[in-house]
Amino acid sequence: MFQIGDKVFYPMYGAGIIEAIEEKEILGKKQEYCVITIPLSKMDVMIPTKAVKKSRVRLIVDRKEATDILFDFHNNEESVCSLPWKERLNKNTEKMKTGEMHDTAEVVRDLLHHKKVKALNSSEKQMLDHAMKFLISELILIKDITENEAADLLKLSS
Repeated sequence: MFQIGDKVFYPMYGAGIIEAIEEKEILGKKQEYCVITIPLSKMDVMIPTKAVKKSRVRLIVDRKEATDILFDFHNNEESVCSLPWKERLNKNTEKMKTGEMHDTAEVVRDLLHHKKVKALNSSEKQMLDHAMKFLISELILIKDITENEAADLLKLSS
């Protein structure tokens, strides 16, 4: 179970900090909730503690793992660039659903590489924006850096 102050990643919301674990009554039902503050989007998310595991909330990765992920991000070739866009979208969607940082980094890397070759369609542009936001949100908390510094870590050399 998570503790107040833990830095976590909540898939489809981004990285945040558990600010409180409190009991709330909603619609006449008392439940214990984790309150997660997501700094990048400036919002608080409440999730019933019973649903935390099912929702794939996890601790953010440590600095070493983040360094390894960034190394792979900058030094490995894209894997799904040659697929037709629907297959690429499906593969990337599955990766995003895992909520794992390395999968999100692969999505960002692959879409950035593809974007250099051919314009992304609107679905892929939206996915790239979301994936970048999630990756940046986690890097901010891991490395204790600003949003701009985190974004700079994700710039690919031409």
